[in-house]
Amino acid sequence: MRLKFPRLFDLAVNKDYTVEEMKRLGGDNGGRLWEWRGRLFAWEEESVGECSVMLHNVVLQETVHDTWRWMLDPIHGYSVWSAYHFITKPSEVVDMSLVDDI
Repeated sequence: MRLKFPRLFDLAVNKDYTVEEMKRLGGDNGGRLWEWRGRLFAWEEESVGECSVMLHNVVLQETVHDTWRWMLDPIHGYSVWSAYHFITKPSEVVDMSLVDDI
């Protein structure tokens, strides 16, 4: 969320909330329960609404272990070699949406 909504992250009182805590505290209430360091501008309120919509669509399951997955090699996971190979071999066709946020 810090990458998707950097301004809201800067204004947030508690930057250590997990996605589950954000959802529980305000995701279903349009973000109205979140605490900010100051009053938000109208465009920041719109970002809160966007963030709230994203959280509303999140389904959390207590029985499923939360893990990171290296989408360039989901079977074996991350390795320095796979990252280096991806960076140095731009001629290969790779879905760039997998690495948009890097």
